[in-house]
Amino acid sequence: MSEAEVKTNTPSAPAAAVAAPKKDPHAEAKKQRVVTPEYMFLEAPRTKEFITGSEAAKEAIRRSNVDLAIAYPITPQSETMQLVGVLYGEGYVKEYYRGEEEVGVMAAIAGGSRSGVRCYPATAGPGTLRGLEGIASWPGHRLPAVAMFTCRVVNAPLAIQPDNIEVSYLLNCGMIVFHAENQQDMFDFTMAGFTISEKNDVTLPVGVCCDGFFVTHARGYVRMQDRGIKLPPREAYRGAVPVLDAENPPARLSRDAPVQKSNFMAYNIHAVWQQEVWAAVERSRKYINQYMGGLLTAENVDGAEAVIIASGSAAAQSREAVRICAEKGIKVGLIKVRSLRPFPTKELRELCKNTKLIVVPEFNYVGWLAKEVATAIYGYSNAKIIGGPRVYGGQSMPVELIVDEVESGLTGKKSTNVAMSSIMGGAVNQDEVSHFMRSI
Repeated sequence: MSEAEVKTNTPSAPAAAVAAPKKDPHAEAKKQRVVTPEYMFLEAPRTKEFITGSEAAKEAIRRSNVDLAIAYPITPQSETMQLVGVLYGEGYVKEYYRGEEEVGVMAAIAGGSRSGVRCYPATAGPGTLRGLEGIASWPGHRLPAVAMFTCRVVNAPLAIQPDNIEVSYLLNCGMIVFHAENQQDMFDFTMAGFTISEKNDVTLPVGVCCDGFFVTHARGYVRMQDRGIKLPPREAYRGAVPVLDAENPPARLSRDAPVQKSNFMAYNIHAVWQQEVWAAVERSRKYINQYMGGLLTAENVDGAEAVIIASGSAAAQSREAVRICAEKGIKVGLIKVRSLRPFPTKELRELCKNTKLIVVPEFNYVGWLAKEVATAIYGYSNAKIIGGPRVYGGQSMPVELIVDEVESGLTGKKSTNVAMSSIMGGAVNQDEVSHFMRSI
């Protein structure tokens, strides 16, 4: 055996066999410092990145000091919660696990929120409807949490494509509901949602909705604060209802003995509590204005011949329609509704008081936004309201459909895309409004 071979096979010295120290996977998370919501939302410098909506939600959670995230897969939100799981591995989320199904997830979120921790779940389409019983109970229990709803088809025949009809199921359960147009909205609305949800005079869940795939799987520019800062932790004992511990029940519910013995008391307590829940929804307005810059945004509305009112992905299509109309010499304004609950009723009344035509494009069949708009401005505007165009079941919305409704509405030409029963025209009177509300 040669000298070289002997040296090659000589055992390593003990010092060389000592393993290098392991890197702490939570090191970066431990360096995060807490800043005030005012600094986070209004003052902190931001840098721009080109990311998907799912990644935007992940980055919002990274900066939101979340205690508990529970995942259950359903397209198109599965990727989002998978990325939140990565945050758990990095130490940015304290607890994370996969639930057995949506009912169990929403029940566990209720338990987590009731015990005083900051919670985040996500679901979509049929998952939203399956978990809706639990979700609808959150406001009455005064449970702050932020839930993401990546809207998709719920009707048969089943599909996984974008369709925001499920928003109509969320509007009247007492939670605050935001509708994100793009990746930037997903980031901003999620972070602001935690702060607003936990305010003492609010103490309600927040639903952040987006049109699935159009937002979750597409990329857009998102301006984000440094990942080294995060929101303050939840101060649970500042909530409207004491958290569940050894001395405090979660809330006084209708199963309490005094209530069971009197139907009148049961009805009265429930009625009063419903009123308080909706009053809390209204009280959130000032915080939405403070941290999100308003319940809506308005562009080119003053002096416009027509105004398009849209939310979610329809706002992006409407913005392009406004540009095309401008090239044709038609001045059209755009109102983007960001908060659906509370709804910007006063703002719309002021913005639409002199408008001749309102077009409301939507990504659903039933026209829930058109109904909200008509209800809000009835008696405050003489505008002709076109409840459409609408696409659903995953179809994209050609911008030309919106432009056609603007031109048809202004010239009096019969619409080729919207049924007459979905148009409330000209002079406002009760018969037309009643017919319109029944038909759309």
